[in-house]
Amino acid sequence: MEIIILTGMSGAGKSLAANYLEDMGFFCIDNMPPDLLPDLVSSFTRSNLSSSIAEMNRVAFVIDVRSLELFDGIIPALEKLNQMAVSHRIIFLDATDQVLINRYKQSRRNHPLAQGRGIVQAIELERQRLMPIKAIAADVIETSNLTPTELRNLLYAMLSMTDRDERMTILIQSFGFKYGIPVDCDCVIDVRLIPNPFYLPDLKPLCGLDEPVINYVMSFEETRIFMDMQEKLFEYAIPYYIREGRVRLTIGVGCTGGRHRSVVLAEDLANRLRDNHLRVVIDHRDLEKDQIKPRCE
Repeated sequence: MEIIILTGMSGAGKSLAANYLEDMGFFCIDNMPPDLLPDLVSSFTRSNLSSSIAEMNRVAFVIDVRSLELFDGIIPALEKLNQMAVSHRIIFLDATDQVLINRYKQSRRNHPLAQGRGIVQAIELERQRLMPIKAIAADVIETSNLTPTELRNLLYAMLSMTDRDERMTILIQSFGFKYGIPVDCDCVIDVRLIPNPFYLPDLKPLCGLDEPVINYVMSFEETRIFMDMQEKLFEYAIPYYIREGRVRLTIGVGCTGGRHRSVVLAEDLANRLRDNHLRVVIDHRDLEKDQIKPRCE
């Protein structure tokens, strides 16, 4: 299990970082009292956990001075994790005092230690309390001059486990135009320019997951050229979607009934994008709506 302890100065971007960690597949627990950390980690790693919890193999705990006096338990809690031989990584977010002051002025929020003292004194006190954990942090990220996108990309580069680009999930959904375009599509590809297997008696009862239909649809030169163009388009566009902070892109692939051509070409596009190390999910929305067919095998 991968365990991240996310901490740092208030106003340095921990909430934003936690959102990015969730997008990367981490189960995030915010504002955790440190004393609870060892027992909670133990509950996640225990062998007799239910299957739904056992699938949480990436967990992030956000721990900071919002827990007030409870925060003093952070070092003993981390020492206990070491005694339990639990591997963990501490990420500390920091920023200059002036940047923190400006951020608090813009947000009009109170600093968690500002009760009875000014913002400058609260930041100074917070630095003193965080000094021990900053000293043992594996990574200290200075966010004063980072944009949100730069922070996201930095966390991704630090924590990515594979060669796939997992900052974005791409959903490719086949559909039939006669049932309507999916309302959440960002891009729609109309594949009705390809000859329709529906009009061939041997192929009509089959679907786009069956090899005879696949072979027929992919036999046309215009199919291959058209899909090559789509692949080049998304190879070009997707990095810019990621740059702008998109975490999900839905691509609709439509034919008349959503049963033959759109299914074949949605699968083809998914395979092409996976070959480019992208995280791709596929769904065939209208595959089961045509009552004339036997179930595809």
